[in-house]
Amino acid sequence: MKQAKVLTDKELNKVLDVISLYAHAERNRAMGLLTHLCGLRVCELANLRVSDVVNENGEIRDLLYLDATQTKGSEVRRVFVGKRAKSALKRYLQSNTSVIQRIFLFNTQKSKRFNTNALTQLIKRLYERSGIRGASSHSGRRSFITNLANKGVNVRVIAELASHKSIQTTQRYIEASETTLANAVDLL
Repeated sequence: MKQAKVLTDKELNKVLDVISLYAHAERNRAMGLLTHLCGLRVCELANLRVSDVVNENGEIRDLLYLDATQTKGSEVRRVFVGKRAKSALKRYLQSNTSVIQRIFLFNTQKSKRFNTNALTQLIKRLYERSGIRGASSHSGRRSFITNLANKGVNVRVIAELASHKSIQTTQRYIEASETTLANAVDLL
């Protein structure tokens, strides 16, 4: 089975531009960026609670703790939230102040909790609208892992961030692009 496409920065920006043209832009932008910037799986996005993201002072947390009911494989998981992801979350929360009153962070247009399948279809549709071929709901996670590897982050650290038990699993996510290969031989 072919793996989900890894997006370039240019392609991700194109997706974000297209997202801004449709309803629920800030919600969709935040969801897309959390997959790309934090490596969240779609099931984790669907299960993300407001209390996981926002502390008692109304501030966005630097570190999310997902319990076993929210993750793949029923394992607890830590998710680090960087500056860009925090900015996207803040923007989303400011665009819809009623979000803070809910249990789940991301709801459908009918104010129902997303299930994993509906969220998978939505993300795929956003990539299709952007003209990105081969992208799926897993593209953000693959891009997250590949981008970290391309920046020289140790595969053991990436495995921890991705919540992989084995670095072999992490290595299967990393795509070696033409640019990466050319840059590698230029190191010699």
